[in-house]
Amino acid sequence: MSSLTQSIINSEGIQPPASLLSSGSGNGTAFPSIEQQLLEIIRKRQLKALFQPIMDMRNGNYIGYEGLIRGPSNSPLHTPINLFRASAMYGLSNVVERLCREVVMESFCQLNLSGKLFLNVSPECLLNAHFREGETVAFMQKMGIAPEQVIIELTEHQPTYDYTLLRDAVLHYRKQGFQIAIDDLGEGFSSLRLWSELMPDYVKMDMHFSQGIHQDKVKQHFVQTIQNLAKIANCKVIVEGIETEADFAVLHDIGIPFGQGYLIARPAPLPGIASDDKIHDLIQTRMTASGQRERRTGRHLVRAEKLLIRSPYVTPDTTNDQVYGLMTRMPELHAVPVIDTNRKPVGLISRYKLIDFFSRLYSRELFGKRSCVQLMDEAPVVVDKDISIQSLSRVLADSAQHHLSDGFIITENGMYIGIGTGQDLMREMTEQQINAARYANPLTLLPGNVAINEEIDRLLAEKVPFVAAYCDLDNFKPFNDRYGYSRGDDIIEYAGKMLQQACNIHCDFVGHIGGDDFLILFQSPDWQARCENIISQINTGLQQFFTREDRQNKGYLEENRQGERVFVHLVSLSIGAVSIEPGLIDSHAEISTLAASAKKMAKKQAQKGEGSGLFIDRRAVE
Repeated sequence: MSSLTQSIINSEGIQPPASLLSSGSGNGTAFPSIEQQLLEIIRKRQLKALFQPIMDMRNGNYIGYEGLIRGPSNSPLHTPINLFRASAMYGLSNVVERLCREVVMESFCQLNLSGKLFLNVSPECLLNAHFREGETVAFMQKMGIAPEQVIIELTEHQPTYDYTLLRDAVLHYRKQGFQIAIDDLGEGFSSLRLWSELMPDYVKMDMHFSQGIHQDKVKQHFVQTIQNLAKIANCKVIVEGIETEADFAVLHDIGIPFGQGYLIARPAPLPGIASDDKIHDLIQTRMTASGQRERRTGRHLVRAEKLLIRSPYVTPDTTNDQVYGLMTRMPELHAVPVIDTNRKPVGLISRYKLIDFFSRLYSRELFGKRSCVQLMDEAPVVVDKDISIQSLSRVLADSAQHHLSDGFIITENGMYIGIGTGQDLMREMTEQQINAARYANPLTLLPGNVAINEEIDRLLAEKVPFVAAYCDLDNFKPFNDRYGYSRGDDIIEYAGKMLQQACNIHCDFVGHIGGDDFLILFQSPDWQARCENIISQINTGLQQFFTREDRQNKGYLEENRQGERVFVHLVSLSIGAVSIEPGLIDSHAEISTLAASAKKMAKKQAQKGEGSGLFIDRRAVE
């Protein structure tokens, strides 16, 4: 080990590896060369910062940047993995990490980047006494970076065992205003344990789970589970490694709030400040697809445009005093959007935040003449006018709590047209729920006849092919007479749930006509296999509602309407299916007649033992 290395180690209070204390570096290996290069990098600060944007998947806005580091381009220590491996080998991990943080923060300030800075810190460094003495905070103050702007991103390179100590360290930095993120969830040694122990503000999912997710159902379920857990834990998910539009589409539909990857933007020394049109078009496509799914599931589609308020806006050149004057003249304004010269939203200024800030001593005198961007929310909720209010409510639910009170910006083709309020959204959602309940079947809560007819008319108007499948329970009335109407209701509820579970929620519609009759409007290409699976599962599941004796006998004796005792088979399901091609049928009434006829044929077929209980009207198909 060189004397310079030893002096740096001593000055930092670092205990080097025992192997370096017991052996020299002049043994003919490559270590002396690597050591000298590492020391040269430290002495001359030969590190370069790159920044990769982190994007709001719902509107394309950048919420911040992850600071990355590179060594000299002509050095084997150019890549981070080699740089940190060498620094660990020579006991200089904390020295190199500190230099990396300083270089990243210096560049962040020089580039005048907005939003959050995700700063990589290892748990070992976070626990180091020198780190906790405030060197980083002091450097930040010198640079003019507030702790509230920095996310400490914990990067785990080795197992962490002292969770209590780490939790105390995280609490220490939280009190100073920092937020915490865990990097590479699902890839590290104990990231799930860290999540539960530290309760971070963000979790970043490893690229393993994003790449190829459009073709991997297991990954989709895993990511959905993590997103659900994050909601419970009041934590935000960032998915790394998004590289294809197909993977982006799946992650967007799952509801992942934030993303990072080459599709969005590559790491760069001078990163962009906004995502390109390709990303905005992709988001708009997913929003449109979401609206189509909601129409197919029978929900009356009301768009954000209904909530539009034509509000005045300001530009980044507007001063805080001018914004305050505008809000004074217009007391009904709850927020003012900040729009750039291309009419694209860049922020939102809350009335409450502005008035609260100006109420502090000397705040208006010091900051009144400054640009309003200083007090704006740099990552407001921005939605297109055509997004459904159901999708909009999910966006707000996944956002920070203040977005509900601040409201949201509404755009058309990415251009500002107005704002909306959380109060108006809640009022409209409540009205929608009341209307849905009014036309829903009270037993199963599935859409009733009015909603069914509306959905059929909508599909006919959109000229899309679909299959109408009329589902009916065989021998239901004798069951009701034998076991009572309460048990009959249990069977109907069971059948309704099973029908819902067997359908694709994204493209199929399940309605309850009444009694033991249901209607499915299939757009799933595998609708026939789904029908056969429904019949098999429901017929097996229905046996639980009978006594053991009736199950063993596969039926029971019951009086018919003529007073004769006849043998009645167990309740089963029959389905009559009719394929509807665009332009051949004009009304829901005609489809109802065709489906009812197919259902009767299915029941006859089942009674004769000629099939599974599925009848397909081949005339309509051909």
